[in-house]
Amino acid sequence: MAASLAAPLELGSEKIGTLLKKYAVPGIIAQTAASLYNMVDSIYIGHIPEVGPYAISGLAVTFPLMNISIALGTLVGVGAMTLISILLGQKNYEAAGKVLSNTLTLNVIIGIVFTVVALIFLDPILYFFGASDKTIPFARDYMTIIILGNTFSHLMHGFNGIIRSSGHPKTAMGLTLFTVIFNAILDPVFIFGLKMGISGAALATVICQLLALAYTLKFLSDKKRFLHFTKPWFRLDGRIAKQSLAIGLGPFLMNCAASLVALFVNQQLRKYGGDLAIGAYGIVNRFTMLFVMVCMGFNQGLQPIAGYNYGARQYHRVKEVFSLTAKWEVLVTLICFLISLLVPEVAVRLFTNDPELVALSSRGLRLMNSGFALVGFGMVSSNLFQCLGMVRKSIFLSLSRQLLFLLPLLYTLPLWFKEEGVWLSFPISDLLSVVVSAIFIIILFRKFNRLQDGDDASSLGGAV
Repeated sequence: MAASLAAPLELGSEKIGTLLKKYAVPGIIAQTAASLYNMVDSIYIGHIPEVGPYAISGLAVTFPLMNISIALGTLVGVGAMTLISILLGQKNYEAAGKVLSNTLTLNVIIGIVFTVVALIFLDPILYFFGASDKTIPFARDYMTIIILGNTFSHLMHGFNGIIRSSGHPKTAMGLTLFTVIFNAILDPVFIFGLKMGISGAALATVICQLLALAYTLKFLSDKKRFLHFTKPWFRLDGRIAKQSLAIGLGPFLMNCAASLVALFVNQQLRKYGGDLAIGAYGIVNRFTMLFVMVCMGFNQGLQPIAGYNYGARQYHRVKEVFSLTAKWEVLVTLICFLISLLVPEVAVRLFTNDPELVALSSRGLRLMNSGFALVGFGMVSSNLFQCLGMVRKSIFLSLSRQLLFLLPLLYTLPLWFKEEGVWLSFPISDLLSVVVSAIFIIILFRKFNRLQDGDDASSLGGAV
């Protein structure tokens, strides 16, 4: 019992820097690996002889549809992970097993429905998302295979989070690293060796996820573990399903907003810049997401530390871990800003050697990330409110950048600045969202300053 309590107790007593290093590093590795997983496909696809530029544009067209698929996965996965964490904390292993089995059923049902609908309407969906006659063959070839494997993807990612939250972060991280490394090996074999082109990249992705899922199912079927599937496996409990979906609604809406933004970006770039402009956005987005994922890794480290100390009413430690995490995340986004501003061509040439696409992407990277230096502060601010149970404020901060600022700018700025207006929408919305985040944090910390450690924080509107 003493050993099992050691980890929670250290969250309230160990040095914040030591804790952040311990809890953030696995998250950073896992999130960076996930980002590299997507970058690898783009890098190989961009170097397909003769068709590379249009193939990478076709890949960029699929972003909104892939975000919808991810949104559906988080709708189930995040809620299930939260419920299971609570039940494990209560040592209610039987109920946790029921939630696990329920997660399997929900993911399969949602995955099959999404697969059928997406395949039936695939071409109209892709045209709506910005495809042209030149790019739709590549988008269609890639997404057909990805959609056929999307149920496996939902299950693999959802169960990976459950494995991590149930006390096996190294296993979860190892599975993520396996998919990245194996995908990097299979991609050139299928794309160039077997001459499958963009379809080969998609097939490599699905195979890697299927193999990782097979091990995951074996891991969660082991009855020797306190968390495992309970018979019957395909158990669907309406009450559990409702709870899972309600908890996962926030991340679901955020991913839907990301899909909406990608849709509008593609449509505007196609209107004002053409197919290669969409490909340039695909490259810029993939590169930038690498740094965003590192920040998300830091956020994963912040979550248990801030949440525990807020629950323990040690408000000075909440402020300390926020300040330290914010410094690291701002450093990460500052590095991205400097690379984008000073040597964008170096980053872009990882994905393509086509002169026109290099020029478009370099210009887009410089413009799009010209306000990226402080984005890390906005990300950690939204995450802090989520950790403290202030879900509405967290969702507002997460969605304000995309819905309140970015979408209106995407439609208005191009009226005056054409394609350049699309790129400039991002730094303006970044700066506005950072200002809003700063206001929210200042208000919260002023309330903290009026509290002594141990005081009741219920007036703040959080979970405590």
